[in-house]
Amino acid sequence: MSAPSAAPARPAATDLDRLAIDTIRTLSMDAVEAAKSGHPGTPMALAPVAFTVWKDFLRYDPADPAWPNRDRFVLSCGHASMLLYSLIHLAGIRRGGPTDADRREPAVSLEQIKRFRQLDSVCAGHPEHHMTAGIETTTGPLGQGCGNSVGMAIASRWLAARYNRPGHTLFDYDTYVLCSDGDLMEGVAAEAASIAGHLGLANLCWIYDDNSITIEGETHLAFTEDVARRFEGLGWRIEHVADANDAAALQQALRAFKAEQKRPTLVIVKSVIGYGAPKKAGSHEAHGAPLGAEEIAGAKAAYGWPADAQFRVPPEVPEHFAQTLGARGRQAHEGWQKSVADYSKAHGDLAGELRDFLDGRLPPGWDKGIPCFPADPKGLASRVSSGKVIQGISAGVPWFLGGSADLAPSTMTLVPGAGDFGPGGYAGRNFHFGIREHGMAAACNGMSLSGLRPYCATFFVFLDYLKPALRLSALGGLGVIYVLTHDSIGLGEDGPTHQPIEQLANARAVPGLSVFRPGDANEVAEAWRVVMARPDRPAVIVLSRQNIPTLDRATYGAATGTARGGYVLLDAPGGKPDCILIGTGSEVQVCLDAAAQLAASGVKARVVSLPSWDLFEEQDPAYRESVLPAAVTARVACEAACGFGWEKWIGFRGRFVGMRSFGASGPAPALYKHFGITPEAVAQAARESLGAGV
Repeated sequence: MSAPSAAPARPAATDLDRLAIDTIRTLSMDAVEAAKSGHPGTPMALAPVAFTVWKDFLRYDPADPAWPNRDRFVLSCGHASMLLYSLIHLAGIRRGGPTDADRREPAVSLEQIKRFRQLDSVCAGHPEHHMTAGIETTTGPLGQGCGNSVGMAIASRWLAARYNRPGHTLFDYDTYVLCSDGDLMEGVAAEAASIAGHLGLANLCWIYDDNSITIEGETHLAFTEDVARRFEGLGWRIEHVADANDAAALQQALRAFKAEQKRPTLVIVKSVIGYGAPKKAGSHEAHGAPLGAEEIAGAKAAYGWPADAQFRVPPEVPEHFAQTLGARGRQAHEGWQKSVADYSKAHGDLAGELRDFLDGRLPPGWDKGIPCFPADPKGLASRVSSGKVIQGISAGVPWFLGGSADLAPSTMTLVPGAGDFGPGGYAGRNFHFGIREHGMAAACNGMSLSGLRPYCATFFVFLDYLKPALRLSALGGLGVIYVLTHDSIGLGEDGPTHQPIEQLANARAVPGLSVFRPGDANEVAEAWRVVMARPDRPAVIVLSRQNIPTLDRATYGAATGTARGGYVLLDAPGGKPDCILIGTGSEVQVCLDAAAQLAASGVKARVVSLPSWDLFEEQDPAYRESVLPAAVTARVACEAACGFGWEKWIGFRGRFVGMRSFGASGPAPALYKHFGITPEAVAQAARESLGAGV
């Protein structure tokens, strides 16, 4: 936690405080009404809670929303987005950017609020961090903000352990979260809360809006648990505030959070949704629809607000924010800048590393530890070669860190000598997320948002368990690296429950996500090089359990072709193929063996390795044509997965050799033969494809 001195004892809300709170409420009502869409009830109810956090506790400089040691405020109940947009506007948060003009522009203007939920407005229906300064993370899918906040709190602890020195505190920020009944019902929030309690993240505070309402009606329809007892069992401190409008009680609860040293804090706040609306207060109707002119007029009358005033911002309100949040944040930011300057003089050994981190730059020579693998017919499982690459990168990038969902021995993600991150010490870089795939991925999003470069690992079949967080990685441009092993029926005896069939198609369908299925150890190394150089794009690296031959690159195309997504691995004599065989992962070798069989019967085949479809699509048309010439229409794709999507690369004359069902339990060689994923099957499919053009 940051220093508790930022939160002096205060009496109940002042008249100016109430004016600010009612401004937040009326802006939210007016914006939702203008859009004819949105959720006014929660912003109205939580306005005093959010205002108290921002005015009295949040350490934040509106002039620099990217200041690394700012406190984080996460609106996990993202449907209440107008609450956040109102706060950003009233606090005077600047847009941020490369020029002085950018830095002078407001992140959210009143004109943008008037265009809430409209195309091209920065005030989207749910908060999107990549669109609008002042938004720490993209929320809306309930529970995700809770999960992200755990990663933010982890990052604060890790950065403090790495860089803070006596007399030089560079990182000690806290993370505040507003969450709803819906957030706490979602499993991802439970996983995240369990992780936070185990790790003892005392710099994390969730403020739970206990309003007893969800979209279908009162929460007792589906949610009757004792939330406080649950969180006590997870290792959290519990504070209660009986009325969301009681600023003094909320301040007392948050001071208790600031004083806590061992546990995260849950503040349970009772509120009335749509507070002030005469008919819909306390009704689920206030949750997800505009109030209407009559209800708004009644609510404004209850606040003592001019009934005909729309989007009214009394000038005293922004000034009140400037004198509280703004002045406190500016002073803290200036002190931090001095600390960084002094640190550079006192700790020159770490100053350069710190500067690289703050600038978002990979250290010089970061990749020199990545191995080059010698040719080997026996080869390595790609999960094994990936583990060796992870160790090499770890030596060169101090903030490259991660772990698995209890599968480090199988996913090969443990880095010897890097230490464990845990309640006994926060300097380690090996994470043990437990069997919590969804919470793990959501926390890694939060770590990425804090400047770290996290990876997380599990079996590929469990992509389904973490997919919602992975989707938000892609939507937000977060460079989380997903190490997903046991990539096909090649894992063998564990059977169809563990053999991914549709997951490759699933991952490839996500916009903004890079998917790699490397064909040997050196393709693995090149895939990691590409991924590390793209911090604004998440990646899935899909790896085998079984050995794959390490190809002799004196005979085959250079593995550096991986950086272009696809390349010619073995060409036909004279570069004039009759057909093209395309493979990924362990099936690249199947294609090479099939090409040899075809050559023996006089058919000239080109073999293409296509480890990353999305990266290949990014290449210029001339390069793609050089690899997959349009004139060669006889094509076969081979992959131990479903064939969905392959028609893009093989065309109407092409053939697919792969899976058309779930797998089975048995040794890998027997399964490949049983399901017809063999060189003979690929060679026969090539002949059929050639015959289709006759």
